[in-house]
Amino acid sequence: MQNIIYRQQENHNNMEWLIDLLRPGTTSLASSILLYSLVIFCGIYLGKIKIFGVSLGVTFVLFVGIVMGHFGYIVETSTLKFVQEFGLILFIFSIGMQVGPGFFSSFKEGGIKLNALALTGIGLNALIMIAIYFIQGGSNGATSIEQMVGIMSGAVTNTPGLGAAQQTLAQVAENASGNAAEQMSMGYAAAYPLGVIGIIVTMIVIRKIFRIDVEKEIKDIEDEKNDSLLKPHVVTFKVTNDLISGLTISKLHTIISCNFVISRIEKPNGQLVIPTSDDVIEMDDLLLLVISVQDEEIFQRFIGPIIEKNWEQTHGPVISRRILVTKPEYNGVKIGQMRLPMGFKLNATRVTRAGVELLASPNLRLQIGDRLTVVGKVEDIDRLASRLGNSVKLLNEPNLITMFIGIFLGILVGSIPLQVPGMSVPMKLGLAGGPLIIAILISRYGHKFHLITYTSSSANLLLREIGICLFLASVGIAAGKDFVSTVFNSTGMMWVLYGFIITVVPLIVVGIIARGKYKLNYLTIMGLMSGGYTDPPALAYGNKVANNDTPAVAYTTVYPITMFMRVIVAQLMILIFCS
Repeated sequence: MQNIIYRQQENHNNMEWLIDLLRPGTTSLASSILLYSLVIFCGIYLGKIKIFGVSLGVTFVLFVGIVMGHFGYIVETSTLKFVQEFGLILFIFSIGMQVGPGFFSSFKEGGIKLNALALTGIGLNALIMIAIYFIQGGSNGATSIEQMVGIMSGAVTNTPGLGAAQQTLAQVAENASGNAAEQMSMGYAAAYPLGVIGIIVTMIVIRKIFRIDVEKEIKDIEDEKNDSLLKPHVVTFKVTNDLISGLTISKLHTIISCNFVISRIEKPNGQLVIPTSDDVIEMDDLLLLVISVQDEEIFQRFIGPIIEKNWEQTHGPVISRRILVTKPEYNGVKIGQMRLPMGFKLNATRVTRAGVELLASPNLRLQIGDRLTVVGKVEDIDRLASRLGNSVKLLNEPNLITMFIGIFLGILVGSIPLQVPGMSVPMKLGLAGGPLIIAILISRYGHKFHLITYTSSSANLLLREIGICLFLASVGIAAGKDFVSTVFNSTGMMWVLYGFIITVVPLIVVGIIARGKYKLNYLTIMGLMSGGYTDPPALAYGNKVANNDTPAVAYTTVYPITMFMRVIVAQLMILIFCS
C-alpha cells in the first residue's frame, strides 16, 4: 500500500510541471506562448463556422481570448502590451502596403463619389455615438466615453480604430480610469457580432426598399465592363488614309494625342515589322494597335477601317510574350527610358500589375512584380528577359528591409505630437496611424528611394493575419476577467443595442443616397458598405450575391481613406472627451 501511495505521489510530482504550465494565473513565458497558441488556434477554427452563410472569421480569436481571460488565464502585463502593440503594427502596416498603390488613384472621378459617401457614413457614426452618449447621461451616465468609443469601433467592425483609441487613451491616462482600456475592449466585443450582421441586414433592406433585381444589376455591370474605357484594347487597322501615308510613327504620335502603342506592322507583301519611332507608315499596311476603347473611333477616322486578323497564326519570327520584372534596378524606371525599340528591337504593349492591365505608355513606371508584354523576335525577348530578371524565385524572397524601415519611420511619425487648437493634449497618430501613413507612402513612392515594395499576396496576408490574431488575442485575454459581469446585464445589453443603432442608421442613410440620388449599381453599393465599415465578412456576402468582383472593386476604392479616417476619428473622440 505504501508503495502504491509513493508511486502516486511520484507520478503527481512528475506531472507537476504540466499542471504548473496549464494552471490559470501562471505568467511564465512558456505558459503565455501556450495560451496565445491555444486562443489563436481555437479562434481561427471557430471562425470557419458559418451561420446563415456568414462567419465572423478571425474575430472569433477575440471571443476565445475573452473566455480564457474569464477563467483566470492571464499574461504578464508588459508582455501582453508588447504582443498587442506589435501585432497591431504588423496588421496596420500590411494593410497600408496592400492598399497604398491604389490610395491616390481612388480619388479619381468615380472614386471621389464613393469616398464621399463612405466619409458621410463615418461622420454619421461619430454623431450618433455622441448623441447616444449625451442622451444616456454623458459623463454621469451608465456608459463612459471610453466604452462608447469601443462600442463604435465594434459597430463598424474596425479593429485598428480600437487599437488607435487605446493608444491615445494611454497618452491621457492620468484622466482615465485604470481599466478604461479593458472597458473599451468589452464595448467592442459586445457590439461586433451585431455589427457584422447589421451590415448584411442593411444590404438586404436597401435591396427591398428599391425593389432591386440583382440579375439585372449583374447584367448592367457586365455590359459596363465590356464597354470599359480603361482596359487596353487590341485591334487591327488597315491604312487607307493617304494623308498619313509616308508619316513616321513619331509624327503620328504628334498628330494623334491619344495614348497608343503600335505593336506590329504587316506590309502588303506580308513582311512583319517591329516598328520603331522612325519607321514609315504606308498605304495598305496592317497596324496592330493597343489603345483605349474610347479612342477606337478616332483611329478609324485617321487610319482606316478595322479588320479581323489573328496575328498569332501569322507565320514569321515575331511573337508576343510576358516578362516578369524582378531586378531591383528596374524598379521605378519609365518604359520610355528603356528604349526597347532601339536597344532590343522590341515593342512594349501592356503591363499587368496586381491583376490589372495597363497600357504600356512611355511614362509608365515599372514596379517589381509587373508583367511586361513585349512583341519581337525570340532572341530579342530572351535578351530583355535576362535583363529584367524574369524570375519567380526572386519574387518569393521577402523584402524585410523595406518592412522594418517602414515600421521604424511609422513609429517615429506616429510619435510626433500634433497640437490641435482647443485640445489640452497634443494629438499623436500613434502606433496605428503612423505605420499606416508610412506604409501607404512607401508602397506608392518607395521606388523613388530604390525601396522594393513588392510583397507577394500570400506573404502580405500572412503578416496581416498574424498581426490581427496577436492583437485580438491580447485584447480578449485582457478584457476577459470582467467581461461577463460587465456585459451580461442590463447595461451590457444596452451596449449591444447602441452598437446596432450606430451600425444600421448611417448605412441606411448612405444606401438611400447612393441608390436614390446617384443611381449607383447595387453591387457597387454592397462593396461601398463593406469597405466603409472595413468588414471582410460583409464583403464575402456581397461577392457571393454578385458572383463577380464588383463589390471588391468598390471595397478597395473606399477602404484606404476609410481605414485612415476611422483610426483618426476614434483618436479624436478620446482626445476631445478625455483630455
